[in-house]
Amino acid sequence: MALTRDFKQTMLARAQRDPKFRQAMFTEAINAYLAGDTLTGKAMLRDLVNATIGFEGLAAEVNRPSKSLHRMLAPHGNPNTENFVDIVSALQKKTKVRLSVTARAS
Repeated sequence: MALTRDFKQTMLARAQRDPKFRQAMFTEAINAYLAGDTLTGKAMLRDLVNATIGFEGLAAEVNRPSKSLHRMLAPHGNPNTENFVDIVSALQKKTKVRLSVTARAS
């Protein structure tokens, strides 16, 4: 099911004003990515970039063209590990959210 424009705008507006929502969004994006759901992870990271630093700001921070970053986080994009880590690091810096990995037995 496609998201409506109103829903996406509501999500972005909330992410801009609510630090706990940004933190939850960031956490879920990384969890989805690590669980193998890269489509969801990249979509959430794209939304987080748009709600916080913007692609131009991210481009300046990671020293890569914004167009390349858009492609990396697109549904068929495939950022390499270095680019992914740079994006996550820039978002951590901007959002002041520090992510950590915790292992759990399933």
